[in-house]
Amino acid sequence: MAEKRLLIIDDEENMRHMLQVMLQKAGYAVQTAADGMEGLEQIAKQDFDFVLCDLRMPNMNGMTFLEKSKQTHPDQTVIMMSAYGTIDTALEAMTIGAYDYISKPFKQDEVLLTLKKAEERERLKKENVELQKRLRKIEQKYTFGNIVARSEAMAHVFELVEKVARHKTTVLITGESGTGKDLIAKTINSKGNRTSVPMVSVNCGSIPDNLLESELFGYKKGAFTDAVRDKPGLFDEADGGTIFLDEIGELPLSLQVKLLRVLQEQEISPLGSTVSKKIDVRVIAATSRDLQKEVDEGRFREDLFYRINVMKIHLPPLRERRGDIPLLVGYFINLFNRKLGKDIEGLSSQTMPILMAYSWPGNIRELENVIERAVLLGKGRWITPVDLPQSITSVRQPSSSAAPEHTLSIKKASKILERDLIQKALELTEGNRSKAAKILEISRPILISKIKEYGL
Repeated sequence: MAEKRLLIIDDEENMRHMLQVMLQKAGYAVQTAADGMEGLEQIAKQDFDFVLCDLRMPNMNGMTFLEKSKQTHPDQTVIMMSAYGTIDTALEAMTIGAYDYISKPFKQDEVLLTLKKAEERERLKKENVELQKRLRKIEQKYTFGNIVARSEAMAHVFELVEKVARHKTTVLITGESGTGKDLIAKTINSKGNRTSVPMVSVNCGSIPDNLLESELFGYKKGAFTDAVRDKPGLFDEADGGTIFLDEIGELPLSLQVKLLRVLQEQEISPLGSTVSKKIDVRVIAATSRDLQKEVDEGRFREDLFYRINVMKIHLPPLRERRGDIPLLVGYFINLFNRKLGKDIEGLSSQTMPILMAYSWPGNIRELENVIERAVLLGKGRWITPVDLPQSITSVRQPSSSAAPEHTLSIKKASKILERDLIQKALELTEGNRSKAAKILEISRPILISKIKEYGL
């Protein structure tokens, strides 16, 4: 361990010499200064772990040194030395940043004990800083924008988001309902360079077909009976920024043609206008439909599909990223504790296996609703199976002990055992497939195949 560097500031030469000899024997690298002015010069030249400073000195006293040193070295640990009659001043010095004070005359043990206390404080401060760094790294590892995840599948999604965010490239986000497509769109926008204009979001399936065109592209006064004034559309609002077209698969064919023109020409034509208007809009689209199937069956234009499918980001369903469930559960418990004024600490040991085994057809949105309900109903510190909906608790939990009771088939029993071993390995490695494969002594491709086969 490196020597701690210490500066002694005292106008009495005998005191400086005595302290220097004593503290060098104790293992400190010691330098001295005769007054506050010289002390300031010393700390400007090099860093010191600790400073022992007398209060009463000519040229610049200890209080002035403390005030000036805190301006340039706010984290400097300064211990004041005060003679009888200056204790009040020493206490005042502590209010403006001194760590401690020693009363003169003092014993050798008092000085060493005070320095050891200061060393312990510095060690704890450093540990706290390191802990905060580690917490930030964990947070960065498991969060991305407003998205909480640690699975390999989502890590790939985050990588794509990072690559595409700063470009104007059109993005198509696919995935089942409830997987968080809107959150991915918001994250893409927040990490891009178009944040000066708020992102405009529109659900293409929630607006009647006869109103959707005027909502998207606006209209001119007199375009139809109720058009008593000009009205800009959502593409106008998004000019210079981003528009998010959620559930683009719901867009009627008549509007698909007009959207294609917007993407190709970067211009819009409001209803009732004979003049086109140039716009600068980045388009992010999302759908829970299989657009290729929609194209094959004639419900979605093939040319529009290729235009929006420049960069595709697919969000896997929750059942394919079960390693994220414990993380999401913790996040939602904290969220609803704050919203509902509760103090739930977590799940009971019987509850997590139930959540891990459930198929989550409603994905993250369903999990969020289940945890909100559980936090609301929870009576103790832990969420128990009683707090879960019956539709979830009624799902049979897999157990290796069930094999001999329910089947005499070696083949079937082996599959049950194999599934349980894979489940346990994934839980043990927090969803890390490479580590799980090593524990199971199988290759990673085989493990991935087994995970899909057993729906883990």
